[in-house]
Amino acid sequence: MGACFSRIRSDYVVYVRTGDRRNAGTDANVTIILHDDVGHSTGEISLDNFLRNDFERGKQDKFDVPRSKLRPLGKITKIEFWRDDAGIGSDWYVERILVENRLTNDIFVFPIFRWIKAGYHYMIKHLDTSLPQSDDYHEQRKMELEDKCKIYQYAQKAPGMPVQISKMPPDEQFSFDYKWDIMTTKVQLLATSKIVKLTAGEWESLAHLKNIYTQNVFHLPKGADRWSNDLYFGLQRIASLNHSIIKLCTAIPEKLAVTEEMLKPLLEGNTLESLLKEKRLFICDLEILEGLSCKPGFTLCVPIGLFMVNKNKQLRPIAIQLFQKPGPDNPVFLPTDHPNTWVLAKMWYNNADAAYHQSLTHLGLTHLLMEGVTVATHRNLSQSHPAFKFLAPHFLYLIAINTRGLEILVSEGGWVDKVMNTGIKGMFELIKRGIESWHLDVDGTLPADLKRRGLDDPNVLPGYHFRDDAILLYHAIQKYTSKYVALYYDTPEKINGDWELQNWGKELALPREQGGVGLLGIPNDGTFKTIDDISKVLTCIVYTCSVSHASTNFPQYEEYAFTPNYPGMMRGKPPNSKEALDERSILASLPDKPTTLDIMVVTKILSGRGTKSLGDFEVQYVFDPKARDLVDEFRLELRQISKIIKERNESRNPPYIYLDPEIVPNSISI
Repeated sequence: MGACFSRIRSDYVVYVRTGDRRNAGTDANVTIILHDDVGHSTGEISLDNFLRNDFERGKQDKFDVPRSKLRPLGKITKIEFWRDDAGIGSDWYVERILVENRLTNDIFVFPIFRWIKAGYHYMIKHLDTSLPQSDDYHEQRKMELEDKCKIYQYAQKAPGMPVQISKMPPDEQFSFDYKWDIMTTKVQLLATSKIVKLTAGEWESLAHLKNIYTQNVFHLPKGADRWSNDLYFGLQRIASLNHSIIKLCTAIPEKLAVTEEMLKPLLEGNTLESLLKEKRLFICDLEILEGLSCKPGFTLCVPIGLFMVNKNKQLRPIAIQLFQKPGPDNPVFLPTDHPNTWVLAKMWYNNADAAYHQSLTHLGLTHLLMEGVTVATHRNLSQSHPAFKFLAPHFLYLIAINTRGLEILVSEGGWVDKVMNTGIKGMFELIKRGIESWHLDVDGTLPADLKRRGLDDPNVLPGYHFRDDAILLYHAIQKYTSKYVALYYDTPEKINGDWELQNWGKELALPREQGGVGLLGIPNDGTFKTIDDISKVLTCIVYTCSVSHASTNFPQYEEYAFTPNYPGMMRGKPPNSKEALDERSILASLPDKPTTLDIMVVTKILSGRGTKSLGDFEVQYVFDPKARDLVDEFRLELRQISKIIKERNESRNPPYIYLDPEIVPNSISI
């Protein structure tokens, strides 16, 4: 190995950061050459600190450059480096290399974010940010993308499902896989809590169910004290984890068998016609669940809920029909029915809502949808591409959590099979249905989605906290994205000539059966023509990976963990008449004690936050000074939004905390 450079005073220092990936460290011999802006370069420099183990996973090493290797250099504009295959572990993942000029105090940054092949001479420019048509090292870029395409390959876990990764690549195998070891975490949670051991049996009373919660780990969920309250049931539609089904009711559908006379005691002296005209009636129709598979012996309702904004500007339910087709065995349940009968109708409604939430709002339209986008990005955009650098922080851990976590939760005999009426068969069917109707330009674009549902006017549906907070974040992301895109595409020719970007767009839009991601609603079927086209897609991706996922994931323990509040599982049959029921009917519909514990544990794990806040990136990919300025602007706006949301929450009851930017992570990390 080389000489002990740390003892020699040097004008230049090289810092090498090895990534925190599994097997990222190396025992290989590493050599580097520094090149400046006037064509001068150093000799070959062996990066080796004598008697020290360099290039360990997750570590930064410092190497003084011996003066014997130097001639007068200007600004360091590129580096050339390579490794051999010596040592037991020669694989090497490099995050970045920095070169410091001690005479001028200049620091030159070379982002790498690559696995380094043995024997290949990598040429990396200062800041390493370029469109493919302006990159001096086309062959290197081409080789790296070809390698990525071999590693990042698509697979469908079932016909019609979103595309996912066929096998988790080394890039995604971080050193802390324990983070997604749900079974280990489950054991640790139970060991550190003082929860009463739930081994078998049924619930004696609703009061008994509340007694199982503890102060240290499994606190009493927020829904436990309000679960039977109609106002809280209304809030679950607009300020909880399944917030985007509700829409403005412009006419009572014929299939909903309500009448003016039936609802008169609930309308506060208004008529249905006047309420429709004043935009005070809202509807949730879960018709997408019609004909969905269930586990043997279980039932899934296909409900319609009608809601009214009352004189106090609060949303409350005024009618629930549990199945689509009206008839004598499918009555319309009302708040004026026997209290237990009305409560049970709401529970069955929420059971159907939970099936939609877990299958689509959460798993299908965040985790799985964005996994396909992540794979397409790695396959088509070089690490040097500005769009890759923009998106990479929002893909962090996504493939890892999907691979490590979902193989336990969404597998035959896994958590979903145990705690949801649909089981995984029904869940997969529902995901297929949802993916086929999801459009990026509507469902993935918040303003368009709100307009489609008649809720783009903030004066319509007061208390819609999700909308009111999410729109602030959406516009901040959109503004940040548009400025970033404009920084690199200042002419139409640069957009047209960027073959990596165009290939990426085409693969996103290409049908799944033809080898693409199959996203609908991509501008021009994947052909980018304008800055707005690019910004629309990038905004959707960042918003989905951060805001959308946070809003649907983090409230899970508070909603699901007290099972009467938001039951993922309901046993028996839903009520088919308005006869008075007792508490035993409610208890008989609930999951047993072990299943309840399973729901508590997993939703507790899923509700945890393990990564940094939006804009505060775990890994820094963007080094271009002008782009860094945009990141700083974005962070400043997020701090201002956080202040606004905190002020709003002072007068909200209960507060809606889930879209405070301090809480929203950058990526789908759990």
